[in-house]
Amino acid sequence: MKSAADQSNIRAFLLIGSSVAGFSSFVYNLFGNTIPSVFWVHLKEIGAALIMIAVFVFAVAWLLKAKPHKKPQRYLIKVFDVFGQEFALDGIRTEFKTHDVAWSFMKNYKKSYPMYNFALVSDLPNSERMTIFRYL
Repeated sequence: MKSAADQSNIRAFLLIGSSVAGFSSFVYNLFGNTIPSVFWVHLKEIGAALIMIAVFVFAVAWLLKAKPHKKPQRYLIKVFDVFGQEFALDGIRTEFKTHDVAWSFMKNYKKSYPMYNFALVSDLPNSERMTIFRYL
């Protein structure tokens, strides 16, 4: 037979064990289900808003950086030889008012003179050097 002291130790152990198990179940349920479910709706909305703000900031930064603020008034075609030195070909038009016309002429020049490279450049305001738009 077990003594009264052993039985009281077992009861105390069972009481403390069940209390710890019950409390840990309560804490697990509180932090695992209750609190996240209350805040989850708000956290999803905040996350979506942060993503939209990041996309908007990226788009605005890209638009401001990618496009010149003022369109050039004239475009030039620069000719380069195989060594990368600027070269002057006689009989070709090199100054244009629109980008599309200059690009079209540059493509035709590349077909006619395959040993030369061509750059479509313009002098942008607030720039010390010519800006290259296209290079063939």
